[in-house]
Amino acid sequence: MSTETNVENGYRGASFMFDSYAYVRRLRDAGMDEQQAAIQAETFMSLAEDRLATKHDIAMLQRDIAAISANLEATKTSLHKEIETSKAELQKEIETSKAELQKEIETTKIELQKEIETTKIELQKEISNTKVELQKEISNTKIELKRDMKEMELRMVIKMGAMILASVGMIIGLLRAFPAPVQLINAPAQELRLPAPSPAVPSGR
Repeated sequence: MSTETNVENGYRGASFMFDSYAYVRRLRDAGMDEQQAAIQAETFMSLAEDRLATKHDIAMLQRDIAAISANLEATKTSLHKEIETSKAELQKEIETSKAELQKEIETTKIELQKEIETTKIELQKEISNTKVELQKEISNTKIELKRDMKEMELRMVIKMGAMILASVGMIIGLLRAFPAPVQLINAPAQELRLPAPSPAVPSGR
């Protein structure tokens, strides 16, 4: 019988008992060469020692797992703190950006109101100027219409006068072409009366 010690990754294992002689004998009885059987027994023993986990190895592994778990918890706590810190910083940035945007909105609103008021004043001036110009144009148009009406009246008077003159000329022409007999009418005699003498005025005393 032989005794081997398993040492791996800094862990010292317990004794592993293996009856290599009995194993070799069984292989030799099965028809295998003794040297080959010994080599196979050594190979099997080496593999068994490398792969077999002892209680000590399991305890060490559990301790490592516990350490890893502790590290994970510490890392989790640290990450949670970092997340909370980042969250607080982002919240501050959001509040700051919100305040800045609010100020920009208020400033833009004031500027737009000023522009609206300025535009309103300019439009009112333009409307007033347009109104004055339209009133001037209306007045000029009225004057021109009155003048045109007077000219038309004058033309009508001239035409009517020309027509009247033409009619009179035609009548005179007809009278000359066809003269009417003239009848003399004696005017009644009028009595001549002398004015009555004025009464005598008495002389003063």
